Amino acid sequence: MKTLGVETADVARAFGALKVAAVAPVAPDAASRFRLLGVAADRDGSGAALMSVDGKPPRAYRTGAAFEGQLVLQSIDATGVHIAPVAGGAGLRLMVPSRPLAVNGPPRAITLP
Repeated sequence: MKTLGVETADVARAFGALKVAAVAPVAPDAASRFRLLGVAADRDGSGAALMSVDGKPPRAYRTGAAFEGQLVLQSIDATGVHIAPVAGGAGLRLMVPSRPLAVNGPPRAITLP
């Protein structure tokens, strides 16, 4: 790219930049695509999970439900869900988010006279 008669690559080299090969875009981490908002779990690993995928509005998914074409919600418990590829292989665990503190922060200590 040339701007005002100055070659930007020359300026970059003058400041010590190395030539960088073109890099293919990196796919986002699978876990970062999903946001687990809550679960309703039975003791046997079944139930439903409220999840948002790729920033879309949240939807409820039941245990065994296939979504995103290649994933299945394998199990649900009180602490999170396990998602794996339909074809088998390594999956991932999403944890239920911790509850935020009250609007005014944690309760204050009370000192008695």
